[in-house]
Amino acid sequence: MRSERVFARTPLAERNSGETSGVKVPARSKPPVDPVRWQAPAVDALPEVPAPVINLVPVPGGEPEDVRVGSDGQLWTGAHDGGIVRLRPDGSAAEVVANTGGRPLGLGFRADGRLLVCDSPKGLLSVDTATGDVTTLVTQVGGGILQFCSNVVETADGTVYFTESTSAFTVADYVGAILEARGRGALHRLDPDGTVTTVVDGLYFANGVTLTADGSALVIAETQGRRLSKYWLTGPQAGQLTPLAVNLPAMPDNLSTGADGRIWCAMVTPANPVADRLAAGPPMLRKMVWRLPPRLQPKPASVVWAVAFDPDSGEPVAGLRTTHPDFSMVTAAVEAHGRLWLGSIGAGYLGWVDLEQTRLPRR
Repeated sequence: MRSERVFARTPLAERNSGETSGVKVPARSKPPVDPVRWQAPAVDALPEVPAPVINLVPVPGGEPEDVRVGSDGQLWTGAHDGGIVRLRPDGSAAEVVANTGGRPLGLGFRADGRLLVCDSPKGLLSVDTATGDVTTLVTQVGGGILQFCSNVVETADGTVYFTESTSAFTVADYVGAILEARGRGALHRLDPDGTVTTVVDGLYFANGVTLTADGSALVIAETQGRRLSKYWLTGPQAGQLTPLAVNLPAMPDNLSTGADGRIWCAMVTPANPVADRLAAGPPMLRKMVWRLPPRLQPKPASVVWAVAFDPDSGEPVAGLRTTHPDFSMVTAAVEAHGRLWLGSIGAGYLGWVDLEQTRLPRR
């Protein structure tokens, strides 16, 4: 699965269905899929986690996929309409600072205060948080278009690592990548001199990426692979990918590192046994599913779920799981100001819970 290549410098489905509030508009043409038989990972249970009250904060533009905290404590997120939104530490006074012209996904701050933005299909971008100016950093990797840049983090030396969920689709057709099960995801590195290198490929829908508290490794989430792995930056395992938490009972999304080093993982939806059986069956069945109108395709289960893992053992150390009539499909979980902030692609809100209420029950 690991390779290294250096190159020259350089809800969503419904919105794409052609149906809007009863008004018939031309349906968007979907790209073809080319599925292969794939054996989904086993499902291991996680400990019971609390079900705290979910508080909601509306976000202009809706569906805030990620959330990050600036050095001044303010919250930042990216909306479905391309907006980059800043909020006060308590979630009030939402202000649109910039617009990428695409779909902002994962975010990360640089040491100089600029905001890194993974955008689909725009690529890897940088936003000046004072002026709102948007700069393009990477649009191609190895001659291919970076159309599904997913998550990003900067290390202490200014190196930027970013994930690519799939090289074959944009976020608008993310379901196609899941149906194909071809492992077209990757982890890339952007060096300070502008060189882009693929450090790991063959990932099954690469998604969240975060730096461990000691800076020794990155933790990467594979949504379809239902696992967290460590890509080592230092020490005897430098350059290697090792498992941290595998056989997860849900599809992991964005990651963040908590104050004590714990790795927060958003669980966007539980594992689906029917989908797993479909993946192991004839590829033609998944081609047929792809041809169905979005309203007839299987929908993710409605749940609010996030789990924190120990960065060394991979054992769960905190979490939450509940339901809310107006909030689900959690894609980010980030600690700030005594709260755990939650992003979502299934709602027009950020959510938050009291961080103390995510402690695991005593066994």
